[in-house]
Order: sequence, then structure tokens, then C-alpha cells
Amino acid sequence: MTESFRRSGEYENPEQSQGHGDQAAYPQQQASSPVNPEWPPPPAHEPVQPVTVEPGTTVWPGQASQASAPAGFAADGAHGGGDGHGGGTAVMTAVPAEPAPPAHRKRTRGPIALLATVAIVAAAIGGGTAYGIQELTGNDTVASSSTSTNVVPSADKGTVAGVAKAVSPSIVEINATSNAGESTGSGVIITSDGEIITNNHVVSGASSIKVSTSDGKTYTAKVVGTDSKKDLALIKLEDASGLTVATLGDSSGVQVGDTVVAIGSPEGLTGTVTSGIVSALNRDVTVSTEESQGQGGGSGQWPFEFGGQQFNGDTGSSTTTYKALQTDASLNPGNSGGALIDMNGNIIGINSAMYSAADATSSSSAGSVGLGFAIPINTVKSDLPTLRAGGSDS
Repeated sequence: MTESFRRSGEYENPEQSQGHGDQAAYPQQQASSPVNPEWPPPPAHEPVQPVTVEPGTTVWPGQASQASAPAGFAADGAHGGGDGHGGGTAVMTAVPAEPAPPAHRKRTRGPIALLATVAIVAAAIGGGTAYGIQELTGNDTVASSSTSTNVVPSADKGTVAGVAKAVSPSIVEINATSNAGESTGSGVIITSDGEIITNNHVVSGASSIKVSTSDGKTYTAKVVGTDSKKDLALIKLEDASGLTVATLGDSSGVQVGDTVVAIGSPEGLTGTVTSGIVSALNRDVTVSTEESQGQGGGSGQWPFEFGGQQFNGDTGSSTTTYKALQTDASLNPGNSGGALIDMNGNIIGINSAMYSAADATSSSSAGSVGLGFAIPINTVKSDLPTLRAGGSDS
């Protein structure tokens, strides 16, 4: 006797199932499994219609809870013909294939993980870069409103002595001889082969120029270019090399109250150092553009106008006005053309004028009263190409 399957409602009553035990409900689909000789009789009630729970899956009532059995297994755990209990063959299930996990889930993990990794790496690089910059620049640099360049050695940072030691080799004394007489001024070395910035009124009309460096050497110099409108001049030493070059700062960052140092040769006293603060910005200073007046008529004074008044003599009929830094660092005749320096050792201005007593008639009676003026170094830097080309007065 072989196991057979019957269609729903094939018998009118349960007893008919015994008289047709050898008839297959689906002749074309004979089961190959042997029939269990202890197969129980059909239930003593009318067969009921199967219940469809989902497309492709059909179960008989009472077996619905078993429809969720694992793929390949019949109800009651029977497999491959069953174990003869619980009517396992009454379940006809077309088990749907288990859906594959969405491929995009795995793929999205890659970009997300990659982005996270990139973010972590970028943060690490950013932090490393910031650390590297901090290590390169140093976090103990003396605060400066003009520039971050530090010329002063670490051991002398923030001291006037440190600034003087670092910058003095770049400051020279200038002695100019002209038909009007002799004048003494100062200058700043800007190239190792002897280019020097000074005031126009120091060298204007000079027939000969002698320059002394801080180490006592003396050079002959010639005028390269002059700009009387800015009271600037560029001279060049002859047969000079290996000179100590000054560092030009940024005067746009200078603030009132900044500590400054002035170096020059007042009254021929080479390498004199004074200090003070920046006391005002953008002062309109008017100076003479005439050669004789520019040199003070041989008196050594620096005639200039400020606020509609003349100081240190008559500036003459030909004048020019520029914006200046005001300082209370002591300036005297001979400081003209020298350096005004910030505490990092950068040149922020070229000293150009100073106020003296109204009754001063000679250099011996003139003196500093805490009102000095300097041409901002940014003005100097912007004028250098013109000066090297011969100046605006050529």
C-alpha cells in the first residue's frame, strides 16, 4: 500500500476514506515513501476547506501554527514522508525562498565607514598641522602688534638691551657735506651689499657722503634715489659686503602704547639707544623739500610744521606732508634717518622729525621733549622701487 494524497472534499464522509485507501488523489504525483502501517483513520468529522495564509502556502485548519516550520520540513516536524503522527501529510506548502538580505545595506556600510575614517584622519591631520605650526612658531613669542617675526634672541626677548644688541649692527651714522655745510644723520641697512634707507633731508644736495657702521668701518656712499615728498632717500655703500641687514616690519599693526626703541647718532654719538612708546598714530607732519632748509641751514635742527605751527625754524616755501608715527622715545638732531623698532627687533619706522624748544637757535640748545615723529615702514617699503629707480626727484 502506498501513501496517497486526496483533494479537498473528495469523500462525502470520513468513512469513505477507508474504501478508497489505494486511490491516489493525484494520480500523476504518486509518493515514493512507504505507507506507515499504523496510519490513523481519517477524523470523524466532515473535511473542511483549506485556509490560505499567504500566496503559495496552503495549510489545513489546526496546522496553521505549523505553517511557519522551517523550509523543507512538514508539519509536526515530519520530513521526507513524516513519522506517521499528526497528519503531517495534510500540509501542502510551497515554501518561498528566503529573501536575500538587501545588498545596499552592506554597501552603505562601506561609504559610511569610509567617511567616518576620513573624518577621523582629517581631524588627526588638522590637529597635527596645528601642533606643527605651534611648534614651528612657538607659543612664547613676544606679543607684537606689528609683526610676528622675532629678531631678538630668545634669552633677550622683550628687553631693550636685546633689541639694541640685535639691531644696532644694522644702523649706521651718515655724514653729508654740501654747499650749505655738514649734517649728521642715521640710516638703516636693508641689503648686505650696502643699500641704506635714510631721510631725504639728511643727504639732499650732498656733494659727498661718508657712512660709519657699528663696527667702526667707514665707507663712501652715493645717492641712488630721493623722494622729497616722503622725505626718503636711498644710498649705496661702495665696496661693501656681508653687512647685517635690518628686518622691516609691518607698521599697519602698530598701536598706541606699544613699546619702541630708537637707535641713531644724535649729535654724532654713534649707536645711541633710547626707548619709549608709540604715543599717537597718523600725525600730519610737514617738512621742507628745499635742500638748504632740509639740512637746517647747517644748524643741525629739523624744521617741520605740525598743527599749523612751525618748529625748529622755517620750513621754507616748498614743503610736503606725510602721515607719521608719534613717539616719546628721546630723539635729537642726528637721529634723523635712524630706526624706530618694536620689541621683536623689527623696524616699524624711520625717525624723521623731533620737537625742540621754541627759542632754540642752535643744535646745542635743542633737545628732546618727548615729541618725535617717524615715517611708517610700510610707506618706506612701498617707495623702495621708486627710490631704486632714481626716485621721484630725478
